[in-house]
Amino acid sequence: MSRCTLRYIFTILIYAGVAIFLWPYLTGHISTGLLFLVGGIGLAVISGILRACLMEGDCPDRITPHPTSHSSTTHTQP
Repeated sequence: MSRCTLRYIFTILIYAGVAIFLWPYLTGHISTGLLFLVGGIGLAVISGILRACLMEGDCPDRITPHPTSHSSTTHTQP
């Protein structure tokens, strides 16, 4: 599995963790949803940390062009 694929998987897991975290709030069962709250935020944080660790390498779809050597302002001499 490539790093790009792992990054996408961890991104989906982050969103899934946030959804699990928010589930007790959306259903109105906050007092009984402590497991969802802890599990969801744990999944989101761990997935986010792992995704950040994998951002160190180059990914073909994330290559940005190098800035040009021209300045945005040009100076002319009189």
